[in-house]
Amino acid sequence: MDYDIIADVHGQIGKLEALLRKLGYRRKDGAWRHPEGRMALFLGDLVDRGPGQVEVLTIVRDMIEAGSGRSIMGNHEWNAIGFAMEDPVNGGHLRPRTANKRKEHAAFLAQVGEDSPLHNDLVAWFKTLPPFLDLGNVRLCHAWWNPEEIARVGAAMNAAGALDERFMVESFRKGSTPWRAMEAVTKGYEIALPDDSFFLDHNGAERRDIRVRWWDADAVCYRSAALVPEQERERIPALPLPEGVKLGAALEVPTFVGHYWLTGTPGVQNPTTAVLDFGAGKAGPLVAYRWSGEPELSNDQLAWVA
Repeated sequence: MDYDIIADVHGQIGKLEALLRKLGYRRKDGAWRHPEGRMALFLGDLVDRGPGQVEVLTIVRDMIEAGSGRSIMGNHEWNAIGFAMEDPVNGGHLRPRTANKRKEHAAFLAQVGEDSPLHNDLVAWFKTLPPFLDLGNVRLCHAWWNPEEIARVGAAMNAAGALDERFMVESFRKGSTPWRAMEAVTKGYEIALPDDSFFLDHNGAERRDIRVRWWDADAVCYRSAALVPEQERERIPALPLPEGVKLGAALEVPTFVGHYWLTGTPGVQNPTTAVLDFGAGKAGPLVAYRWSGEPELSNDQLAWVA
């Protein structure tokens, strides 16, 4: 099977339809399909930010049902589950409905209606999405393929890929083993900044932990390792990383992630790692990789629409 791996769509229906057309997909019998039988694999973060939340989800669900697509769960789907699920022990919701949390989900909630039947239906569908896919010769997760955490998440998945309900609930208990596993797989490798350093994220929130370029062996200081908006990079100190932080993971098979809002011209990170998220949720391009069985990745197989 040949795959087209598609980065974080974030409700950008126009970009998604344009990219599917560019990749050769066409609508047939109620779903987008490829005439050569290729399958689209979505890296999660289908929702939030863009103007076409429901339309994007309808396309992906229809493709999954038709057998022409599959999708994993991104941190935005995971967050949406916690925002909607009631806490069976403590009351309230697993992800507290604070002003900042509502801001993150504003576009999604506005378009589906908070706690509406549609909202509940979509969250129930999010729960069916696997947090990662290991297809043998190719792997997908949203943010970080850490073998130990992948194994922990995998042990909590049923045959269809959905997470066990108890694991799902516990994944919203900060500091728990399920929480650490889902944080790693859907949000990435994070380390604390030294001293009183901080930066502002894409939502303007103050952050004192940074996600790091886990695939980049050349990133040896906080500033070069940090995945932050470029206008915030000077806030990050150019101090050496802590002794126990070693970057530059060499993966055995091609592995694809999204999540990181990279900038510049899309390109693979190394022969077996490709980060495909280049900020399509806002002004960046929606990127895909056309994988046809090659053991080493090439920039020639990338496609995108701006």
